[in-house]
Amino acid sequence: MTRIISGRAGSLTLDVPDAGTRPTSDRVRESLFNALSASDLLRGTRVLDLYAGSGALGLEAASRGAKTVDLVEKAPRAVTVIRRNVARIHTALRGGPEAARIAVHRTAVDTYLRSAPVGVFDLVFLDPPYDLSDAELSTALELLVPALSPGATVIVERAARSAPPAWPAGLVPDRDRRYGDTALWWAVRGAQPATASQSR
Repeated sequence: MTRIISGRAGSLTLDVPDAGTRPTSDRVRESLFNALSASDLLRGTRVLDLYAGSGALGLEAASRGAKTVDLVEKAPRAVTVIRRNVARIHTALRGGPEAARIAVHRTAVDTYLRSAPVGVFDLVFLDPPYDLSDAELSTALELLVPALSPGATVIVERAARSAPPAWPAGLVPDRDRRYGDTALWWAVRGAQPATASQSR
């Protein structure tokens, strides 16, 4: 099990899938969300949690004031766990004007991103399985860029031994942090590169 660390649903226990996912440790999530809170990147934001697993990252954001949270996961067992955790969060937040709208999408990340709304998300988490290849991650990041709002923050979590993400045009590396065998890479949505017609 894991838990919501802080916010309106702080200390709420969450279930985790019994196999096939790699939940972010409480220590890493606490450090990550302290940094996000210090930069005022949570309240009122539109959050996308890709490779959601238990949904802990997106639901932590919901507890801390996110406006919307979209959770994307393709594994059926994990989706069942996510929906159970979302129900718990809804109960803890008890609705109200500040409660986040939370949606669960049972689909592959690439499939979701190919039809995602344009220019919507302010904060995106990507916590893929360790066996996801660098090429697959690069594809997901490229597909993600059009869905980001100006200045959006993107955070990739992988094993510390992994190579840094190959950031596509439109994402500017910001910082990286290591916590034991886990690494977090941050990037910010920058200006779109000029097209051939725009550069004339």
